Order: sequence, then C-alpha cells, then structure tokens
Amino acid sequence: MFSALAVYCGSSPGNDPRYAAVARETGRVLADRRIRLVYGGGGVGLMGAVANAVLAAGGQVTGVITRFLDTRELKHPDVPDMRVVETMHERKMLMVDLSDGFLALPGGFGTLDELFEVLTWSQLGIHQCPIGLVNTDGYFDGIIACLDGMITRGFLRQQDRDRLIAAPSIGELLPLMEAWQPPTDLKFHLARKAEEM
Repeated sequence: MFSALAVYCGSSPGNDPRYAAVARETGRVLADRRIRLVYGGGGVGLMGAVANAVLAAGGQVTGVITRFLDTRELKHPDVPDMRVVETMHERKMLMVDLSDGFLALPGGFGTLDELFEVLTWSQLGIHQCPIGLVNTDGYFDGIIACLDGMITRGFLRQQDRDRLIAAPSIGELLPLMEAWQPPTDLKFHLARKAEEM
C-alpha cells in the first residue's frame, strides 16, 4: 500500500475532455485510498484537475514548485502543503524523496522529463519504487512502442523495460504497481562483473 504517490502530468488540459476526467478520477482514487498526492504544485491543466479532485474528496496534497514558477502565480492557491524550491533539480529530487511510487498522466516535455528521470534512477538502483502510466486512450502507446524497439535493437534489457507499468485507468494501474517487484540484477552490477572477468 502506498503512503504517497508522485503524479506527473500536464500543466495544460489537452484538447480532449477525457484527459481532465482521468486526472479527476486519479485524484478521487488517491483520496479514497488515503494516498497523499505529491505533484508539481500547479493550479492549471491536468495538474490543477488532479489536485482539485484530491482536495474535494478530503485527501492530502503536497505541492513542490520552483520559486520561478511561484512568482509567475502558477501555483495552486488552495494546497496547504506547498514546498517552494530554487531549481527544477531540487523539485524533482524532493518529489522523489516524498513518494513511494510514481505515475504519469498525459502531459508534455516536463511530464516525460520527470518520468524518464525516475525510470533512469530505478535502473541505477537509486530507488526501488514502482512507476506507472495511466495510458488514457492510448496516449502513451508511441512511447511504449519506442521502449520495446530499444529492446530489439539492444539498447534496453527487458527487465529494465518492465520497470514501467501501463494500464488504461488508475483503478487498473494501482494493483499492478502494488504487485511490482524490482529486478535484482541491476544493469551496472552486471557491467562491473563483466569488467572483472
């Protein structure tokens, strides 16, 4: 069972109302399960939608925002636990420190940046927390196909590809994340062993 999940998602709503609906559903499910939402602190787009849904259902929310974005008045005005940091690197590190799992909803560059950083950190053994995609209407299908192609081309091991779990809804995703077990054969342990032979 998770105590806190970091949710990465767009500061824009996208052009399909289903994206905001999935963000609101995610927020309701987190609140119902008493899982704290840790997110980027925004009050707009999908970020605002997921936070609003958690707050409306009486759940707990921690926002982490940079001073730069705070001064541009992009932060959520109703999140009581808002952490303001100086850099994007600090923001991402604090979100990881506060969470015991990570999931992504539809978003753009920032969402993918956060997602792939926690995937890389998982591969390196920096954390051993599950990582999931709420793959709304196949939004992440292209990324999933790209990762699968990395395996066939020899740039990614299957056990590292399997660090990313995808499901169409938060209700289907959470049980998969809860059941996930981290691989024990870290890539860089194997690399060191090969060098020693």
